[in-house]
Amino acid sequence: MRRLIVLSLLATLALAAPASAQLTHIRPGMTAGGLDLSGLAVPDAAAKLDAELAPRLAPDLLIGVAGRPWVLKMADAKLKFDSTRTAKRALYAKAGVLAVAPAISHSHAAVAAFVAQIAKQVGKPARDAKIKITLRHIYRQRSRPGHGLDVAAAAKAIDAAIDDPAAPRVLHQPLTRLRAKVNVNDLARVYNTVITVDKAHFKLRLFKGLKFRKSYGVAVGQPAYPTPAGRFAIQDKQVNPVWSVPNSPWAGELQGTTVDGGSAANPLKARWMGIANGVGIHGTGEDYSIGTAASHGCIRMHVPDVIDLFKRVPVGTPVLIQ
Repeated sequence: MRRLIVLSLLATLALAAPASAQLTHIRPGMTAGGLDLSGLAVPDAAAKLDAELAPRLAPDLLIGVAGRPWVLKMADAKLKFDSTRTAKRALYAKAGVLAVAPAISHSHAAVAAFVAQIAKQVGKPARDAKIKITLRHIYRQRSRPGHGLDVAAAAKAIDAAIDDPAAPRVLHQPLTRLRAKVNVNDLARVYNTVITVDKAHFKLRLFKGLKFRKSYGVAVGQPAYPTPAGRFAIQDKQVNPVWSVPNSPWAGELQGTTVDGGSAANPLKARWMGIANGVGIHGTGEDYSIGTAASHGCIRMHVPDVIDLFKRVPVGTPVLIQ
């Protein structure tokens, strides 16, 4: 009985021996990185990989961007090639698999930093359109496209080239066109209506779509009650506005009271376009004052003119007073 057990064990070992021997050598036709490893044991395969494949991974990578060459050294990319691991991949590959990927690794962060440095030097940002508002003109600076490096695409291409021994180590990455966020048409919509008030020449100018449309004669504040200078906007609009008389000595017995719109005692004739701090644009019954410094800070207009302007000017319109 004991003899039968021993014979059975020997037979089992004999059957297992070929399978065990087969795992010690790489099957015929197996390659790694294009290198034939057929029939080699792991140490021999690793030695062959070190001798023939590793040198193909060592050269620097060259990428052309904006007509300039940029070099990435593999030491900076922290490239590592594990020949033994690659040989073991070939040895233990599943049946039917005749090629395995080399065990290559590198620092993706180093590649990203390399590409970011290139992007800083070759990029040109797009220029948004701008306007400059003066009393007589609105000057336009048109938008200009820029160009830049697609950092993600460039890094992806470099990563792929480093990890593939068959890939060329010379790449080219085109620049991408960058559009401006704001163009002149955008500004024409935002600044569809603009008013300027030239205090020295008693002129109010109306601009539409960044272009001059019409001018009106006005009166401005007296030296003692000057019309404020600066950049403002139309805050509110009223037809036949009520006059809330300021608490000021010049208002006489009316100070602190209110005067109904359309009243003969109301100096705010026909229309009101408020600007800031009680100052606004309004019609006047004192037509002779137009072309002079006569008001208590407000901008006076002939009644027909203020009615004409009123319908052209929405709330929020920028107002430049100088």
